[in-house]
Amino acid sequence: MAQLTNNIYIILDLIGTFAFAISGAVAARQRGLDVFGIFALAFTTACGGGIIRDLCIGAIPPVGLTHFPYLLTALIAAIVSMVFYSWVNILTHPVLVFDAVGLSVFAIAGARKVLAFGFNYEVAILLGITTAVGGGVLRDVLLGRVPIILKREIYASAAMVGAGIVVLGTHLGYDIDIISIVALIFCFGMRFMSLHYHWNLPTFGTNKK
Repeated sequence: MAQLTNNIYIILDLIGTFAFAISGAVAARQRGLDVFGIFALAFTTACGGGIIRDLCIGAIPPVGLTHFPYLLTALIAAIVSMVFYSWVNILTHPVLVFDAVGLSVFAIAGARKVLAFGFNYEVAILLGITTAVGGGVLRDVLLGRVPIILKREIYASAAMVGAGIVVLGTHLGYDIDIISIVALIFCFGMRFMSLHYHWNLPTFGTNKK
């Protein structure tokens, strides 16, 4: 059972790694970075949040740095983005779509790993969010733009909902795999619908005289 659970973590992480790496590589391509820059941004976007999570829970060295499939997945995603850029770019907002997939997968996988390491529910939710948004924040900072989580878009809040569902389901004793699927659907649906219908969190501007 432990081996099965570990395999689920790896599968979820690799899916999220590929999705986030695609978003990072496409963003780098759009900003005119060279081949090394595209790969570096793909890897940073894909593994940055997980590395921060692992450092926080004492899973050292972080799996994103020691597990070769993560590096290989990011490399493949970067190559796909460069070779098939015109195909990937058919999507209206390719970076946002792939980012939503990665956000959902990482929020759930992050919360599950933190719980497996024996930390409490609060830590699981906070580091689930960190896993989901950390790479995107690093991507945006490196590209010199305001991170999405600091804008009014529903982003980190969607990750919070996904991680929260995992924690709540675990607390109530439901099967973790079923809860993970439900959490993935809710997190991705919340993010995707907010993009489609332009849902935003309220902002408070200053009055101009």
